Amino acid sequence: MKQILQSLKTGATTVAEVPCPNVGKGGVLIRSSRTLVSVGTERMLVEFGKAGWIEKARQQPDKVRMVLDKIKTDGLAPTLEAVFNKLDQPLPLGYCNVGTVLQTGQGVNGITLGDRVISNGKHAAVVSVPMNLCATIPPGVSDDQAAFTVLASIGLQGIRLVQPTLGEAVVVTGLGLIGLMTVQLLRAHGCRVLGIDYDPAKLQLAKQYGAEVVNLSAGEDPLAAANAFSRGRGVDAVLITASTTSNEPVHQAALMSRKRGRIVLVGVTGLELSRADFYEKELSFQVSCSYGPGRYDPNYEEKGQDYPVGLVRWTEQRNFEAVLDMMADGRLNVDALISHRFTIDQAESAYALLSGTTPALGIVLEYPSDEVIPDTVLRQRTVELADAGPRGAGLAFIGSGNYATAVLIPAFKSAAATLKTVVSNNGVSGVHAGRKFGFHATTTDTDSVFTDPQVHGVVISTRHDSHAKLVCQALAAGKHVFVEKPLALHAEELDKIDMAYRAAALAGHPAMIMVGFNRRFAPHVQKIKSLLNSMHEPKTFVMTVNAGAIPAQHWTQDNEVGGGRIVGEGCHFIDLLRFLAGSQITEYRVHKMQAATADTVALQLGFADGSIGTIHYLANGSKAFPKERLEIFASGRVLQLDNFRKLTAFGWPGFSKMNLWRQDKGQKQCAAAFVAAMQDSGPPPIPYDEVMEVSRVTIALAAAAQC
Repeated sequence: MKQILQSLKTGATTVAEVPCPNVGKGGVLIRSSRTLVSVGTERMLVEFGKAGWIEKARQQPDKVRMVLDKIKTDGLAPTLEAVFNKLDQPLPLGYCNVGTVLQTGQGVNGITLGDRVISNGKHAAVVSVPMNLCATIPPGVSDDQAAFTVLASIGLQGIRLVQPTLGEAVVVTGLGLIGLMTVQLLRAHGCRVLGIDYDPAKLQLAKQYGAEVVNLSAGEDPLAAANAFSRGRGVDAVLITASTTSNEPVHQAALMSRKRGRIVLVGVTGLELSRADFYEKELSFQVSCSYGPGRYDPNYEEKGQDYPVGLVRWTEQRNFEAVLDMMADGRLNVDALISHRFTIDQAESAYALLSGTTPALGIVLEYPSDEVIPDTVLRQRTVELADAGPRGAGLAFIGSGNYATAVLIPAFKSAAATLKTVVSNNGVSGVHAGRKFGFHATTTDTDSVFTDPQVHGVVISTRHDSHAKLVCQALAAGKHVFVEKPLALHAEELDKIDMAYRAAALAGHPAMIMVGFNRRFAPHVQKIKSLLNSMHEPKTFVMTVNAGAIPAQHWTQDNEVGGGRIVGEGCHFIDLLRFLAGSQITEYRVHKMQAATADTVALQLGFADGSIGTIHYLANGSKAFPKERLEIFASGRVLQLDNFRKLTAFGWPGFSKMNLWRQDKGQKQCAAAFVAAMQDSGPPPIPYDEVMEVSRVTIALAAAAQC
């Protein structure tokens, strides 16, 4: 199927062939008939992509500070690689979609096969969208009209924050698509509306919708007009739907408002506010968030947990429904807002309008009907990317997110692995990774890689809650498994993996399991191990991890999805100390900081040989401080490893230091070890018993930390 993608590196817009996306629990699979280009938002994205590096930096000063902090801790080369990798990932465009339901996932209510629905789906022939971001279209609303629903909901949410009452005087600054629909919705609320813009054509439309207007291009004074419009009292409210870097719209809104007036920012403007503007009149100022309550809440959008209507009357989905009702009874008319039409194949011409001089308002993209392209063709889930290459131990990657494309896939490619298939949920990241790294195919059909005889090994780099199930599937299919940590989230899952591992061996197709515990493969750590091998006395390990804070709403913090930070990342350091001790973990405990920074813990390990280790996993430190430091005390000697770049010895005969010009956490060496073992069918680089031991200890510590 076809989908519109944009490069943030170059600004180029392309129509790519991607696999049909998956539909998961609570999701809806939709065959698109129309999508609407959001001229303001999508123009900004295109212009950002086309901007040079200096201009990109000027537009995102916060990101520049993050890059500078990363350079201080990780070095220049790794930081630049991370930045370029992020910019290299294609951006799926669009969020105003109309189509017909092809499939619904488990738990979807109120939407059935064949329904016409709107959603915030992308510009793609088929989209997969959570049910709370969809709404059914009334019979009287055409697909063209329905395509404006999501944009209109942005304006409607701004209106709800303004809380207009019958007869109030309200100003709308910026008469683009959202502004013009906001004018109509305010009129439906019984408000008098004054529209402000530079474009005479847009001003004329606003007049047709019942607004008085101010033509800035003709030199008309908006403050004088607002004063006259409000009968000298000052306007009751201002909705800013413009897109500009200037602070003037907010300043102007404050000057034209009455005492205790309300200002709501729906668009994008400069926000250097003047206290004097707001102080004397006691003005209220609020920024509106997209379509309404529920936006960016993963429980609402991804898990389908609706807000009780008695407590939150208007969610984003219910705003969609309200807009569609307004269209159905004629109070919201969008027909005159359509300025251009293109087919999906002509999308590049459509986007050329955004950076050109030709005036454009509502750009509608049309998609082929099922008579032209049958559903069975659109729903193909595998796209061939290259001719079959050399025979050998082929790998399939399940998951092609940021870490996979920035670290894992390059590591396996450098190990000369044969890259067969890359799997993704939405298809886009898989196509990008497949073409960039030379995979033979990309698919959204995970099960297909387990039945493919050309796939000898599977690399799992999905979200943590899927790891155990995928490992068991791979073992049952006789595939070797490399799973990016963690191996599992729960002890019961480890039991199932152990059963699958032993069942595969009994069935005559034993497979290797390896977890991506890369620290033990780092050059510095290998040197430390060689130095410690000559010592038979117990050792003391102190591992300091300046992990930094992660928002509570991040998926890794969800115990059911990410498992928390001990399972998600702390396992690396438990494995590292287990490797260096060379002895079984016999006791362990956790001390957790009882504060807002609850991710700050101290993990204490005891080993069978008498060694002890402490892992300080800290979320309350500065990003300017290096992330990882290991100190080892043994027999009157000390080794100190700083951030996998510098190893220093104290009191160690014949060895003083080992430095690398860049950080090396052993990812490439870890991948190479797995590939070598898979090709030679030799023993796993990490013994199976150690993998299970570290995983069980990690899960037990995580469970104790939650108590």
